[in-house]
Amino acid sequence: MYCRLCVLYFFTLILNGIALKEVDSNVRKQKTIDNNLLERLRAMQTELNVIRHDIHAHPETAMKEIRTSALVAVKLKQWGINVTEKVGKMGVVGTLKSDELGYGSIGLRADMDALEINEQNNLPYISTIPGLMHACGHDGHTTMLLGAAKYLAEHRDSFRGTVHFIFQPAEEKENGALTMINDELFDRFPMDAIYGLHNSAGISVGQFATRSGPYMAASGTWIVTFRGTGGHGATPHLATDVTILLAQFIVSLQTIVSRNVAPMDAAVISVGVIQSGSFSSLNVLPSEIRVGGTTRSYTREVRDTIERRIQELAQGLATSFGCTAEVVFHRKGSPLVNDLLSTQRAIKVAETLVGPENVDGNAAPIMSSEDFAEFLVKKAGAFISMGIGNRNGELHSPTYNFNDNATIFGVGYWVSLVQQELHTSKL
Repeated sequence: MYCRLCVLYFFTLILNGIALKEVDSNVRKQKTIDNNLLERLRAMQTELNVIRHDIHAHPETAMKEIRTSALVAVKLKQWGINVTEKVGKMGVVGTLKSDELGYGSIGLRADMDALEINEQNNLPYISTIPGLMHACGHDGHTTMLLGAAKYLAEHRDSFRGTVHFIFQPAEEKENGALTMINDELFDRFPMDAIYGLHNSAGISVGQFATRSGPYMAASGTWIVTFRGTGGHGATPHLATDVTILLAQFIVSLQTIVSRNVAPMDAAVISVGVIQSGSFSSLNVLPSEIRVGGTTRSYTREVRDTIERRIQELAQGLATSFGCTAEVVFHRKGSPLVNDLLSTQRAIKVAETLVGPENVDGNAAPIMSSEDFAEFLVKKAGAFISMGIGNRNGELHSPTYNFNDNATIFGVGYWVSLVQQELHTSKL
């Protein structure tokens, strides 16, 4: 009996050893495939650089992306992808189906619009339009998604299902996503999930970062107008001075975050502009002064608190100074909340592409806002940050420039995501 047990035990070890070798072989084979993917994508680098530099040299702002959307449509059609234009006014959707029958569908989104900034770079493809530039990398985003579209169109046997390549206008004005949604994006182009990507100057090339749950903040804008009597600078006691009122108000604003928002929550209130008076009349106390700025928050409750307290502080202080206040508060989008399952899938793709050591799956939340959040209100999905290094200036600065060396990692992420989510039985 003992000998029989020994034989069975050793036979089990042998079978387990064979199984482990097969698993290890599959893992090594998968890594080889992923390495080969990046190498194949490098062959596209020159073509993708030409596309990005063209877009960079011809920036277009929100809902004016005429040339950019036309370029996108032409490229997609050249690669045999079905194209729908003017989705949400200026948006473009390319739809690609696999060779073999598949029932799953996925949406991949890139933004196309530029910013009203005067570029200060010394580049052969510098902006040709004064006062406009691609200072947020949307030229890179558009190029990476185009690269993925071309590759997948040439490898329709590498996935099973339908891919919708979504090129969105007006992200910077935070209304492009809603415009596409209101144009029945999800009804006209059914998808199981939608994914987005943004470059990050603070992350090294070849690295990714994301998190499940709240990842980016909701933004808001506020403008307060104080009105008093005005008067002569030599006799301030005869006037209601809105400048002193404003000074008190700006200081008091900071108490909203420190005293009205719970310490475990996060919020930002910043002053961006002050308007009043004239430098040609320095002895005049103005009768009106305007101040405005931005807010950031991750929850509806915190946003409600911010709006309520700005109103209360403005009205209360104005009354105490014998003045009046008019407050305008605009909510400009939702917080970006990543779906747990979709985020896990995005992390898995990134880790397979560049290695777990180059992926931060529990990144700190970001106070910047992102229009992609509106898509996630309607559809499960996830948003991920991709590194481009810090050598080309910060986002929204006049010296920013997307790093072309990062392009293939973005393309690789999109391609790998499609092949993972719309997988075939083939390795």
